[in-house]
Amino acid sequence: MNLPPSPQRESDARAWHALSATDALADHGVQPDHGLTEVDAAARLARHGPNRPSQKPGRSALSRFLAQFTEPLVLVLIGAGAVTAALGEWVDSSVIFGVVVINALIGYLQEGKAEAALAALARAVATEVTVLRDGRRRRMDAVHLVPGDVVWLAAGDKVPADLRIISGRQLRTVEAPLTGEAAPIDKHHDGLPQDTQLADRRNMAYAGTTVVAGQGHGLVVATGDVTETGRISGLIASAPEIATPLTKKMGEFAGLLLWVILGLAALTFVIGVMRGEAMTAMLMAAVALAVGAIPEGLPAAMSITLAIGVSRMAKRRAIIRHLPAVEALGSTTVICSDKTGTLTENAMTVTELWAAGESFSVSGLGYKPEGAIQRTGENAVSPAPTFAPLREVLVAGALCNDSALYHEHRQWQITGDPTEAALLVVARKGGLDETTLRKAFPREDELPFDSARQTMATRHASEGRSVVYVKGAIEKLLPACRTALAADGGEAAFDTAAVEAAAAQMAGRGLRVLALARHHATTGAVLDDAAIGAELVFLGLVGMIDPPRPRAVSSVRACHAAGIRVKMITGDHAETARAIAGQIGIVKDAAAAEVLTGRDLALLDDAMLGAAAGRVDVFARVEPEQKLRLVRALQAQGEVVAMTGDGVNDAPALKQADIGIAMGLGGTDVAKEAAAMVLTDDNFATIEAAVEEGRGIYDNLVKFITWTLPTNFGEGMVILAAIVAGVTLPITPLQILWINMTTAVLLGLPLAFEPPEHGIMRRPPRPPGAPVLDGVLIGRIVLVGVLMLAGSFGMFLLAVERGQDMAEARTIAMNVFVAIEIVYLFSCRSLRLPVTAVPAFSNPWVWAGAGLQILLQLAITYWAPLNAAFATTAIDARAWGEIGAIALGAMVVIEIEKRLRR
Repeated sequence: MNLPPSPQRESDARAWHALSATDALADHGVQPDHGLTEVDAAARLARHGPNRPSQKPGRSALSRFLAQFTEPLVLVLIGAGAVTAALGEWVDSSVIFGVVVINALIGYLQEGKAEAALAALARAVATEVTVLRDGRRRRMDAVHLVPGDVVWLAAGDKVPADLRIISGRQLRTVEAPLTGEAAPIDKHHDGLPQDTQLADRRNMAYAGTTVVAGQGHGLVVATGDVTETGRISGLIASAPEIATPLTKKMGEFAGLLLWVILGLAALTFVIGVMRGEAMTAMLMAAVALAVGAIPEGLPAAMSITLAIGVSRMAKRRAIIRHLPAVEALGSTTVICSDKTGTLTENAMTVTELWAAGESFSVSGLGYKPEGAIQRTGENAVSPAPTFAPLREVLVAGALCNDSALYHEHRQWQITGDPTEAALLVVARKGGLDETTLRKAFPREDELPFDSARQTMATRHASEGRSVVYVKGAIEKLLPACRTALAADGGEAAFDTAAVEAAAAQMAGRGLRVLALARHHATTGAVLDDAAIGAELVFLGLVGMIDPPRPRAVSSVRACHAAGIRVKMITGDHAETARAIAGQIGIVKDAAAAEVLTGRDLALLDDAMLGAAAGRVDVFARVEPEQKLRLVRALQAQGEVVAMTGDGVNDAPALKQADIGIAMGLGGTDVAKEAAAMVLTDDNFATIEAAVEEGRGIYDNLVKFITWTLPTNFGEGMVILAAIVAGVTLPITPLQILWINMTTAVLLGLPLAFEPPEHGIMRRPPRPPGAPVLDGVLIGRIVLVGVLMLAGSFGMFLLAVERGQDMAEARTIAMNVFVAIEIVYLFSCRSLRLPVTAVPAFSNPWVWAGAGLQILLQLAITYWAPLNAAFATTAIDARAWGEIGAIALGAMVVIEIEKRLRR
């Protein structure tokens, strides 16, 4: 397959890996510390086009339309239309085929909407990158990248375009999608021989591959179709078709219904012929039964209900990526949630500092650098930042830092890690601006944060020598400290016990605690693990908190009421996790709550882990692979697990969970791809809302099925009863089609707009293996079907006995069916509660549909053109009164059955 020519092809043909980083930058006319200008970038975007592969052509409109005629129940209708045509019943045949075509059009249009929704979803979860433009880092959609852009990479990112590495620190990528090599590849910025094979080009990072460790930045050399993976992706379908458990159940139900309908139609034909009826008449009767028993509106109703539900979830900031998530949400029994950004605000705020044995409090919240630092216990603001050890803590936090703080769109925003941003904010509160500090102490080298080492270090030039600042977890940093900075600015003996006690007190108040240290190094010395492993000078502690989201407390309470356990799994300190869990309500008594750490979990075998997973609700200092073990342990106990995650290493647990939930704002691309649902606001309250919507979606599907099947059952039974009794059919195939198609649209589909019932989150989760219809609902379907049979057939026989003509008797029977359907619709708004318990106008579509249906019934009863087409005629007021009485009687019987069931 030849790829279309691209204006980028000449640029892409260059052997970028054979050039030095300096030559590659010069070739693109860009400086590594300034990047492109916005004007230049816009011109290049116009020349090269957006950074995305060309869309793969989908199925043609004709093939999508023809595919709508392959459903088993639709084939039965086509067969019925063919039989009526063969018998010369052209009006009946035309209407049947018209119904088939209308159904096909509905399915075709809905499929088109689904494809549009997928495209919108792709835009909603578009990859964002950090790029250098006009000398400033900024976040932007990767689709706007152009050759010459300088892009920053960090662990967890997906590489957004083909890049020539400019610099990197322990940068490693996985290139399995491109080369098939599963092992991570170490990257560097040195030039390579021109004949180096693709898999060996270690100074290149290719679009679609994943950064799994380290950080660095690279020069964009190819975008869109001319990237290595872009050429491949053009040959791959954008999204596979997924058969959900619900779809499978409905497929099995349709297959069973098909055989039941064919069996009853055959039985009708045989009984009639055995009674001496004409074969032609019996064929028409069999067709009438088949047409009546088929729920023509069911496929469209399922599609529309799911589409409406997914749209509702999107409005509540939950984007469904895989349809199985809709059903899984309704049966979730355990939610394993990360803490930071999900249960909390994701706006880290430093509230306490500790240095040289003294404690300091910090006022102000969020990223706005407004507030003051004062000694604990003092009422007035004191010149605390002039205290030398405290000032050195602020300097270390601001320099050993890769984040940025800036004011834009009337609010303070950050680029980078929220924890690091909080250090910049507290430094500014102490009168220290990071921009000034970075110019005064330029960075010479860095050792990026590593999840195993749990520390970060940077080396800076300082008055003719170098100083290394280190920050990280206290349990990792304290063993490397030999002395501490004293109140007079000199070094003193390091009191490990005092520091640990201070850290424990801070963590006990729900604070995240970081330790900071420094080390004077020789200029030009290599900064590695050995350099920061010993002889450090302890500077102080920083205590910060990511405050709980206000709605998280009520959402956790709602989940508990719904029978869903909420477990916190975090990498944070155990005491911090315990305190936050207590504040949010995950545990009732934080002081007495059991908390297991990653170290504890490592000592447990599978059996012991299973017991612990069921017993404990708070897990701290958990490694990514331990999250996977926890999910598997819970599933082994029969739990349906929802798992939240945002990092690249969360992907295995997200995939293993029954429903993986990724963070749309702070999550990595890898996590989003592994998840079934993406939260656009990273808020735990959205998970609770999505569970509620998921239950509501499933409820509405069951409501529609419970509403529509009695009509089909009753219509089929009316035909069969007439044949057995040897009387004329009370209702014709055309009248059956009128009932089925008009009521399915006007009465049935409004049920898809029903809001979740009050108390839906106080019900226990639905067992995942439960059938769509339980015994209670099947019994109700039979009951209502029998009421329709008795009412319509009885009124038909009564009309005939009174001497009314056949058209009038059939018109009465048809209106009995519709009248019972209308009152049953209002009963089905809740399958458990009485009709009076449902807010009358919470779903205005039901009233609108019922009103339009009544108008249509008046039209088919009194309008001459419809009388001629459907063999109906006008009926008198007495008949309407009797029809209304039967409908109300049916409502009373249904509501009594509901009450007895409750």
